[in-house]
Amino acid sequence: MTARAVMKQAARHRWGYVFIAPWVLLYLVFGIYPLCLSFYLTFFDYNFINPGDQAFMGLGNWAAGLTDPLFWHSMFNILYNQVIFIGLTLVIGLGIALLLQSVTRFGRLFRTIYIVPTVVSIVVVMSIGGYLVTPGGPLQGYLLQSGLLDKPVFWKSELWLSMPILALINTWKWFGIETVILLAGLLAIDPQLHEAAAIDGANGWQRFRNITVPMLNPQIFFILVMNGINGLQMFVEVYMNFDLYGGMYHQALTPVLYVYAQAFDKSNMGYASTLGLILAAIIAVITAAQFRFAQREIE
Repeated sequence: MTARAVMKQAARHRWGYVFIAPWVLLYLVFGIYPLCLSFYLTFFDYNFINPGDQAFMGLGNWAAGLTDPLFWHSMFNILYNQVIFIGLTLVIGLGIALLLQSVTRFGRLFRTIYIVPTVVSIVVVMSIGGYLVTPGGPLQGYLLQSGLLDKPVFWKSELWLSMPILALINTWKWFGIETVILLAGLLAIDPQLHEAAAIDGANGWQRFRNITVPMLNPQIFFILVMNGINGLQMFVEVYMNFDLYGGMYHQALTPVLYVYAQAFDKSNMGYASTLGLILAAIIAVITAAQFRFAQREIE
């Protein structure tokens, strides 16, 4: 295409370019520029308190980040948390969606009730959920009275219990989203498929396994991708309940919290930028792997 043809095409769509220009400008200023600046800072020992006192590190920050045991420990913590969280939200969301599918009266009311925790602030949800599971809270009180617990459990100081508790509280907040998404998928399934399978002698479990679940693959894939991306960026839930390093054993340390601690507690912006880019690369690889797996399932 010649330059004249390009200019003519641009003139034809000039108002479109005018309308998208503000978004492009904002994206360049708050997206591309910070990304390029972060990449630049990875090569320096940069302290934002004394910005003039910086030393060139070369690939030193990258080597330190890739071999940092605390960073990889935080990755293990968040994956441990997300396996529990994604499993619970899928099971609970699908179960409630199946129940709502058959509800003919007050369906909108029930959907509203289940979606309410989603629109509530995460600070409020974590405050309520944290109180419910404290030693003096009603949940542990009931378990102690019923004999299911021998003594109160201080979950914030337990090595393997902190992340499951956070996953439970997050499940309470977010399962409504999964319910709505999966319910939409269920309502889109042609009822004649189930009717034909029932005529052929398939029972309820066989119809669910061979028709419902395969037909929900797009919705399940969307939930897995979005939960994976958002989960790896968990910050507020841990910051509210622990210190910047995820407790005395780092049992609740997450990658984003560790990046924040390096940047604003230790004032090491170069190393924090490196860890942030490593985390972004990990998220991109996991997402690409999920897309590749989904394509293989479709083929």
